[in-house]
Amino acid sequence: MTPERALELKKTADELRLDVIRMVHQAGDGHPGPALSMLDILTVLYFEKMKLDPANPDWDDRDRFILSKGHSCPGLYAALAKLGYFDKKELAGLRKLGSILQGHPVKDKTPGVDMTSGSLGNGLSIGTGMAIGGRYLQKDFYTYVIAGDGEIQEGIVWEGAMTAAKHKLDHLILFIDHNGLQSGGACADLSGVLPIPEKFASFGWHVLNIDGHDPAAISEAIDAAKKETGRPSVIVAKTVKGKGVSYMENNNDWHKGVPNAKQVAVAEQELGGA
Repeated sequence: MTPERALELKKTADELRLDVIRMVHQAGDGHPGPALSMLDILTVLYFEKMKLDPANPDWDDRDRFILSKGHSCPGLYAALAKLGYFDKKELAGLRKLGSILQGHPVKDKTPGVDMTSGSLGNGLSIGTGMAIGGRYLQKDFYTYVIAGDGEIQEGIVWEGAMTAAKHKLDHLILFIDHNGLQSGGACADLSGVLPIPEKFASFGWHVLNIDGHDPAAISEAIDAAKKETGRPSVIVAKTVKGKGVSYMENNNDWHKGVPNAKQVAVAEQELGGA
């Protein structure tokens, strides 16, 4: 990836971050911190790597994406709107009754959403099933999952990890959004989930460790994962919760919270918005 392209993707990610801030402010509810931490990953996937057709969201040969940390969905919605899956004016309907954009992703309600999520921990097991299905149908698509480091405390995550390794699912790529924080505090203080890379390696996975805010590193890790054969890949991405907005960065008060008008204005200045 050229430095120029990496800069373009960082600008796109910040544009999506600003959409998130405005959406949560307008909705009066939401989870900005965990949405902002994953947006560089999401941007590289959707604007650089994934095989998609916004005009045909159910295209059989598309790559699949599961946002296991479903409360971060404003970031996904912002990306889908920018790609043309639906009109950007729909972003104003976040969490409103009857809107296509609910507080967690809902398949068949939001164009471009491949799986309903929100009950934490389910994304990897669902993605494992999708990857098995793709192989059975002799399809060549990749299944991507983004999970939070807090949610991988769930037992079903490791059931999925065992199954994916057993079936040698080399078209399954999992990202761990490793921002170190979950709703109740620091992941390191709340469970024995650390160290993450070593745990996945012990389950037979191909493991990559990257800076989750570096578009070139994200792109290169995806390429490396695609070259790996005979086993699934996990990309452990070190991130900052609330990335891009100074008062939100590494501040777990913004796991769930609503910025006021003055705080939105600060975010607009820091993210390059009008």
